Amino acid sequence: MSDRPSPLADPHTAFDPSEGRRDIVVLGATGSIGTQAVDLVLRNPDRFRVTALAASGGRVALLAEQAHRLGVDTVAVAREEAVPELKEALGRQYGSEPLPEILAGPDAATQLAASPCHTVLNGITGSIGLAPTLAALEAGRTLALANKESLIVGGPLVKALAKPGQIIPVDSEHAALFQALAAGTRADVRKLVVTASGGPFRGRTRAELANVTREDALAHPTWAMGPVITVNSATLVNKGLEVIEAHLLYDIPFDRIEVVVHPQSYVHSMVEFTDGSTLAQATPPDMRGPIAIGIGWPERVPDAAPAFDWSKASTWEFFPLDTEAFPSVGLARHVGELGGTAPAVFNAANEECVAAFLDGRLPFNGIMDTVTAVVAERFGTSENRKSTAEGGAKRSGTPTGTSLTVSDVLEAETWARARARELAAKSSVEARA
Repeated sequence: MSDRPSPLADPHTAFDPSEGRRDIVVLGATGSIGTQAVDLVLRNPDRFRVTALAASGGRVALLAEQAHRLGVDTVAVAREEAVPELKEALGRQYGSEPLPEILAGPDAATQLAASPCHTVLNGITGSIGLAPTLAALEAGRTLALANKESLIVGGPLVKALAKPGQIIPVDSEHAALFQALAAGTRADVRKLVVTASGGPFRGRTRAELANVTREDALAHPTWAMGPVITVNSATLVNKGLEVIEAHLLYDIPFDRIEVVVHPQSYVHSMVEFTDGSTLAQATPPDMRGPIAIGIGWPERVPDAAPAFDWSKASTWEFFPLDTEAFPSVGLARHVGELGGTAPAVFNAANEECVAAFLDGRLPFNGIMDTVTAVVAERFGTSENRKSTAEGGAKRSGTPTGTSLTVSDVLEAETWARARARELAAKSSVEARA
């Protein structure tokens, strides 16, 4: 394996290590990852300083409060219409103090990602995080990556820009793999084992999932996350995306990446080595631990998150994945192996279907049914993957490898979103008939 390129995320390589306090830019500041990152920074002012915050613009009061407490230089919102309300909220926080610089528009987060700092924490949800990811890498920043979608839809683009050790994963599963991999070399790795909580519907059959509600899907048993990620956890699409992410981050083939269901969410992932030993990274479910790894590596942040109380008895369970009730992981492997724009089509179609489900326009099983139909229409099915991969590439002009461009990704996403909306609308009409 020594002649293979270095993995994107390499725990043995510290990218641009620095001494003293690190300047951090937080993208997605008012979301789940962003708010926990802010908490971590406020508790460790000697280690970190946030220089800029970016958010969509839907929670300006919180954004203004964060900006004031952190003393940032710049605040950015994607929605330009949110600027007047943001200025008013900042005025209430700052009083007579000078306000921070305000950036607005769809490119504001990308602009901040390239600004002077040590680390960019990309906590944006969805494939809109691709441009900031590329900007941070091109500017030479360490990228603490919580926005898995940007890597998945733009894999070859990210790999072309990232230097060894420049990306530190923030997903709990990939932060776990990252830490476990530090115990050996890539030549020592037999397989990666990605754990899944199973979501709120673990143990249910496909038939039993037909009538689950929005509220049911958002009631995750172990994690508190945003609505899109929570639904992705319920369908296990999130786990499929993480399989693709593991392949791209660690340069491990898909057939050596396994998914196992672990309801307690204590073991976040495992690495099995060639000598038969398996290393598991375990903490109580709390994202502040992975965030601390992302912004602090190669140093650890003391008391970043709670530890286990080993004096108390506990049971840790592991189950095989039910691929019939939850086909998303298999479909994700298929699009990951196809490469090119296939992961972008999968992700974009899923984002549209999740939005339709949350709005009551698509049943729960309709999410994966629709995503599967969109992928099959563009590329064919996994049963005839070799011929359809070639035919799909020819039919849609899908590039692969280093020929992929941002325009290719955007075109594929635009098509997939439109087609998913069409199919979801058709499904809704048929359901009412």
